[in-house]
Amino acid sequence: MLFPKKLTAKLLHRTKNQSLRILEQVNITTTLIDFSSNDYLGFAKSEIIFNKTHQFLVNNSILQNGATGSRLLSGNHHLYNSIEKELAQFHNSEKALIFNSGYDANIGFFSSVPQRGDIILYDEFIHASIRDGIQLSNAQSFKFKHNDLHNLEDKINKHHLKSDAEIYVVTESIFSMDGDAPDLIAMSKIIKKNNAHFIVDEAHAVGVFNKGSVQELNIESTVFARIITFGKAMGCHGAVILGSNELKQYLINFSRSFIYTTGLSPHSLATIKFAYSELIRNKATENLQKNILFFKQEINRLQLNFIASNSAIHCCIIPGNEKVKTIAKQLKEKGFDVKPILSPTVNKGEERLRFCLHSYNSTQEITNVLEHLATFV
Repeated sequence: MLFPKKLTAKLLHRTKNQSLRILEQVNITTTLIDFSSNDYLGFAKSEIIFNKTHQFLVNNSILQNGATGSRLLSGNHHLYNSIEKELAQFHNSEKALIFNSGYDANIGFFSSVPQRGDIILYDEFIHASIRDGIQLSNAQSFKFKHNDLHNLEDKINKHHLKSDAEIYVVTESIFSMDGDAPDLIAMSKIIKKNNAHFIVDEAHAVGVFNKGSVQELNIESTVFARIITFGKAMGCHGAVILGSNELKQYLINFSRSFIYTTGLSPHSLATIKFAYSELIRNKATENLQKNILFFKQEINRLQLNFIASNSAIHCCIIPGNEKVKTIAKQLKEKGFDVKPILSPTVNKGEERLRFCLHSYNSTQEITNVLEHLATFV
């Protein structure tokens, strides 16, 4: 059977531009030093979490591989209720609702909550999963300039002329492609003053900044919804939306990515439970913060061109897909796993090497990788 010509042309275009995505097999026993994964605290490989999860399931006779159905049918295992209560308490939220992934959570929220006639204002660098959810919504949507509070307020004022429209403003506490952060306190004041609804995606903040940026800044009461994914610093799978009791009930009734999917397995839920337990117990976040500070000091010493960041994500701008891929390969040959980020994932001319820092990286590893980078750029 012939493959459609239009699709073939698009693949050929990607190949020509050095931007064709491929799946590379990950070797879990690799000797490469990790500067690429989102496993910021090492929880994905934690034997402590693995063993506690297994023992908990055995001790409680939860010998079940799958959820057996959606949560509204047969899949709402009792672990869901207990862990959602724990998450709500930990994150100082009235309620919590677990989704199968961060993508599912963002799709489910933005496709169902903003209504026809409402307005969604989103940062121009917002994650693809939020953009996809917005596209499924019946609301109108408009982007504002990245982390630009004046531009955001101008947009709010413009759309306040529609008195019957609810306005939803969404940002990330840490942006995944730049590692930078908005001024959440100032943003929350603007949004509150204008009676809009504030949504914050905390995917790359929870664990890196302990309970997340919103709680670190004590602005929980000003945020309509927080979206937290467990596949980054928490080292497991799934996501949670934090908010009011009314929001939880609404999502259960109208969020299609929640309603029409099989629930998470008991093993996935128990892993979330013990990942949070480990976050409270160990000093991984403290070690990560020390590495972030040291990395920034080394950047300054070597005068490298990085986007300013206080997070675990640090990006060195190296324009051109071919050039950034070449330097990533050179670093790999020196023993370091650093991933190139290519256009069209980022804008053409803004291609970059994306360094992810971890609690388990040593200061010597940080110095070595940056000194090698300095000889390649």
